[in-house]
Amino acid sequence: MTTDDRPYRPNVGIALFNAEGKVLIGRRFKDDGPEIILPGLEWQMPQGGVDPEEDPHVAMMRELWEETGVTHADYLGETGWMTYDFIPHDDPTHRFAAFRGQRQKWFAVKFTGDDTEVDPLTPRNGQPAEFDAWRWERLDRVADLVVPFRREVYRAVAKDFARFAAA
Repeated sequence: MTTDDRPYRPNVGIALFNAEGKVLIGRRFKDDGPEIILPGLEWQMPQGGVDPEEDPHVAMMRELWEETGVTHADYLGETGWMTYDFIPHDDPTHRFAAFRGQRQKWFAVKFTGDDTEVDPLTPRNGQPAEFDAWRWERLDRVADLVVPFRREVYRAVAKDFARFAAA
């Protein structure tokens, strides 16, 4: 048995709650090395990397804006750090090849804007769009819509943030 001593990539995840207590999910439209999509399991909540020396709260708001266009959101709470491993992939030059997986801190935020603010198709900060569609979904259903290697984390997030879904 071999061990994987590569580090986990620092990452933030965002559960953006609307007034009805549902969360925003986006449909990924392309694979990205170990961050694959599978037919019928293309949906996820926004998430992204934490830059060196960047505060996770700052990273969360930056990633929320980069991936969705949303700037109107109020902090509700956060989880501790959680990890998931990437699936094996064959490209040693991929930007994630140096990492075993992701180490994530999840944030719950309340959406204070309106749906016209949500625009996942516009590239921001030189980052390409990751989602080609979005919708509001019940938090307790999201784990069933994501790729299997993320499900345990999504279930933990749903449990931790259930109080915010009660709207």
